[in-house]
Amino acid sequence: MKTLGNIIWVIFGGFMIALEYFIAGFLLLITIIGIPFAIQAFKLGVLALWPFGSKVVESETSSGCLSLVMNIIWIVIGGFWIALTHLFWGVLFCITIVGIPFGKQHFKLIHLALVPFGKKIENVFG
Repeated sequence: MKTLGNIIWVIFGGFMIALEYFIAGFLLLITIIGIPFAIQAFKLGVLALWPFGSKVVESETSSGCLSLVMNIIWIVIGGFWIALTHLFWGVLFCITIVGIPFGKQHFKLIHLALVPFGKKIENVFG
């Protein structure tokens, strides 16, 4: 079911969200300072492309204050707008009963779009 959900997800908007993350990542790669942010954008793009069967957990190697500063910078340079995109699509999908699982995935991605540093993405198979 996870594979079927992911295929339907990609067809009905997941590709567009992932493309948003990948474009942002490539734009952030232009500067040396933007490289850590680009890496997070690429990780989020992969998760946005194939979200069913993935889980977001706190990273054991979180660097505390540095993660906080990086998350604040992330919110300012675009995380807020990406989170609004997820909110829009989540509400739109939850209007119909069939779209509720897809809306829940967007709501899961809102928190990660706002504060991605200090988080780790785990694949859950089984």
